[in-house]
Amino acid sequence: MSGDESADAPGYEFDGPGMPGPAPDERPHPDGRRNAHGVRIDPEVEAEPRYRTAVVSALVEHEPGVLSRVSGLFSRRQFNIESLTVGKTTVDGHARITLVVEETDAGIDQVKKQLGKLKPVIQVGELDGDAVRAELVLLKVRGDEPDKVHAITQMYEGETLDAGPRTITVQITGDQQKIDDAVDAFRQFGIIEIARTGQTALARGDTPTTPGEEPGHSTEPKNSTYRDETDAEDN
Repeated sequence: MSGDESADAPGYEFDGPGMPGPAPDERPHPDGRRNAHGVRIDPEVEAEPRYRTAVVSALVEHEPGVLSRVSGLFSRRQFNIESLTVGKTTVDGHARITLVVEETDAGIDQVKKQLGKLKPVIQVGELDGDAVRAELVLLKVRGDEPDKVHAITQMYEGETLDAGPRTITVQITGDQQKIDDAVDAFRQFGIIEIARTGQTALARGDTPTTPGEEPGHSTEPKNSTYRDETDAEDN
């Protein structure tokens, strides 16, 4: 294309030094702003972001300060955590952190990527809806109607841990829906105190809970697919 043809092209002006083409204020600009994760938001859906609850499992080195680093990451990034549990695995020196987060798809992806970058984190994975999930709740209620409290406890396959003339403390375990239903049932007696552990979860069957994990058979996962992916994106 000759210089004359370029100058005559519709919508283009080139009257002096600088880049050819329309003036900056005449050039098209993408709609929508970027969110805290750097993802441009479609203005049509910005008003109603779609949040979902995800269970993320992280296999970590069991060393002092790990939980502090993970919680610090979530605090800095302002991720919305519903619960966090941590405990040893069958492999010496390893622990499993189970997080329940409520975020958009982009936010959940960032949760997994940022966790994967932390040095003590070995592997990260999101559990699907078929995973085995459970949590525990301790409820202290008023002891005015012990027979009824005992009946509700049996109905939810719970256990009475302490019973006195003024209070009764029971334990219920199960999935989140069962725990929510049990808490509602005990409200009639007057709940004095409550403590919930939050969900912990494992993948069902032979599926590893985090990618490449072989619990009880090795000290390192077979591969580190997810970390490789995040490193590649960062580079």
